[in-house]
Amino acid sequence: MAFTLRQLQFFVAVAETGSVTGAARSLSISQSSVTEAIRALEDDLGVGLFDRHGRGLEITQKGQAFLRHARQILTDVSTARSAFRDEAEAATGRLSLGVTSLVAGYVLSDILSRYRRAWPGIELSVIEDSTEYLQHLLIGGELDVAVLVTSSVKDRMALHVETLQVSPYRLWMPLGHPLADQETIALEELAGQPLIQLMVDEIEESTRKMTNSLPVKPKVAFRTRSVEAVRSLVATGAGLALLPSLVYRPWSLEGDRIATRDVSGDLPSVQVGLAWRRGAPLSQPARNFVRSAQGAISSR
Repeated sequence: MAFTLRQLQFFVAVAETGSVTGAARSLSISQSSVTEAIRALEDDLGVGLFDRHGRGLEITQKGQAFLRHARQILTDVSTARSAFRDEAEAATGRLSLGVTSLVAGYVLSDILSRYRRAWPGIELSVIEDSTEYLQHLLIGGELDVAVLVTSSVKDRMALHVETLQVSPYRLWMPLGHPLADQETIALEELAGQPLIQLMVDEIEESTRKMTNSLPVKPKVAFRTRSVEAVRSLVATGAGLALLPSLVYRPWSLEGDRIATRDVSGDLPSVQVGLAWRRGAPLSQPARNFVRSAQGAISSR
């Protein structure tokens, strides 16, 4: 008959206390139970684990060797149980999440879908705000994790930042536009063109930096915080738009009336990912969210 974990626990207790009485007291069980467990263990192993004398028990050389194995077995079992207990505890709990407006519409849905399927018992609260304000909430401990444009995060000393997706800028134009005949368009060719300006996250500032070097700057025909408005205006010929590729949806409203092209030159990119407070341990729900985000974005 194979030895049991109970017998190992009793054996370790006797070895550490030096007596059956001490082991029984530490385990809050009867001395006879300890004695029977040790005898059964010795019978199973075919060796004597203790030398018995009037003053108590003295562990043998073979008993000392087996003690190392017994302790390791009990440690491994405890670790395995803890892993499942941590997972069970992670099945419930709370997660406070921050997200910027651009990310909310084009990245967050895939992450949340994956996360909710895996952890349906988590109570989730989400706040949408600017990158600056989300950084303030993260540092203050009011948010667990934020999904945002990581290239806009300034306080890298206080926050851990992990970029998961890099999205280059592309030029949007209506079908039939003269520039649509080219596969790649030089930034200089946008000089004097009407521009539809998206004013969310870092898009406005990045577009301004890209066009500042042009001898004749594009004319901003319309400013909006709505990507759908940009789509409609570009599709109907009101102007062109420089936007990161992550927001392009050919199947969306007016999407089939818009052409997109690469723009040559040293252009910035939009980096999307996660941020959380540096030096603060993530809760189990937060760690699971990070893994869900990594999996959702890498599979896109």
